[in-house]
Amino acid sequence: MPPRPHSRDGAQRTLDWDLAASTAGRLMHTGPQVPRSEAAHAVRELRRASVAAESHVRELTGLGLDLPVLEGDVVDRTEWVRAAARGLSELTGIAMSSRATGTDLLGGLGVRGAGVQAGLVLSYLGTKVLGQYDPFLPSDQGTRPGRLLLVAPNIVAARQALDVPADDFTMWVCLHESTHRLQFNAVPWLRDHFADSLGELLSDLDSSPGELLGRLPAVVRGVRDGPDAQSSPGMLGLVELLQGPRQRAALDRILALSTLLEGHADHVMDAVGPEVVPSVATIRRRFTERRQGGGLLDRLLRSVLGVDAKMRQYAQGAAFTRHVVREVGMDGFNAVWTSPDHLPTRAETTDPAAWLRRIHG
Repeated sequence: MPPRPHSRDGAQRTLDWDLAASTAGRLMHTGPQVPRSEAAHAVRELRRASVAAESHVRELTGLGLDLPVLEGDVVDRTEWVRAAARGLSELTGIAMSSRATGTDLLGGLGVRGAGVQAGLVLSYLGTKVLGQYDPFLPSDQGTRPGRLLLVAPNIVAARQALDVPADDFTMWVCLHESTHRLQFNAVPWLRDHFADSLGELLSDLDSSPGELLGRLPAVVRGVRDGPDAQSSPGMLGLVELLQGPRQRAALDRILALSTLLEGHADHVMDAVGPEVVPSVATIRRRFTERRQGGGLLDRLLRSVLGVDAKMRQYAQGAAFTRHVVREVGMDGFNAVWTSPDHLPTRAETTDPAAWLRRIHG
C-alpha cells in the first residue's frame, strides 16, 4: 500500500494517499472479462514486448545504450492506482521537502477530504491509463529508481475497442512507455529537475486569501482583454493568472518539459515504423479518433481533469520533435538532454525554429 503522508515539515499536510487509493479501488470496475488463458497470454506478451520495445527505442534515439534492459511491471487497475498514489506521495514529499515552512496546502479541506477527491480522480484515470513510467517510484528491479507499469485490462480493452492486432498494439504501447523510461534513466539530471520545478511551483502557496483576491482584477482584465478574449480562458488560464511570477515561471518549465517528454515518446512510437508495428498507421488513426470521442460525461471529465490538455501536449510535442529531427537529425535533437538550459521553453515548444536558432545557431 502507499506510504502514509510524509511527516517532514512542509509535507505533512498533503493528503491521505492511502484513502485515495482505497476510494479509487472501491469505485473502479475490474475491466474486460476475458478467458484466463487469454489474460495470461496478454501478460506474457506485455512483459516480452516491454524488453523488445526498449531495444527498438534505443536503436532509434541513441539513448541509454549502456543501460540494462528490464521487463516492465504488468499490473491490473487496482495495482496501478496503488502505485500511482505511492508515486504521487513520493513526488509531493520530494518537492515539498525544499519548502522552508510547513504550510497547510489544503486550507480547510483536510487530508481525508482531499484523499477522497484524489481517489475520485484516480478511479477515472485507472480505467483509462494504458501504461506509465513513474520515475519517483522505488524500483523492484536492480538499482535504478522508477517503475514502468503496463495496465493489462486497459490495454486489452483499448485494443478490443480499436479492433487492431493485439501484438502490434501491445508493442506500440510499450514503445511509448519505454521511451519515457529511457528519458529519465539516460538523462541523469532530469528526475531532480522535474521535482525541483514542482517544488518551486508549490513554494508560493503561502499566499493569504487577501493576496489572492488582490490578483483578481488582473484575472478579470486578462480574461476580458487578452488575445483570446472571445473564447473561454479555460481552467489553466485562470490558474496561471492567479499565480505569482515565480509560480508561473515554474509552471511554464513543467508544461514545456511535459510537452517535450510526451511528444518525443509519441514521435518515437510511430517513427520505429511498420517493420516493428505493421499496422502502426491504422493504430495511430483509430487511436487519435478514440482520443477525440467518448460520451458527454467522458468528455466533461477529460476536460475537468486536464486530460484533453494532455492530449494537446502529445500533438504539440510530437510536432516539435518531428520538426527538429527533420532539420538536424536525431543526434541534433538529443541536444535537449544536454542540460536544463537546453530544454525548450514553453514558447519554443510551439516554435521549434526558435529552439534550433538558440541551440544550434
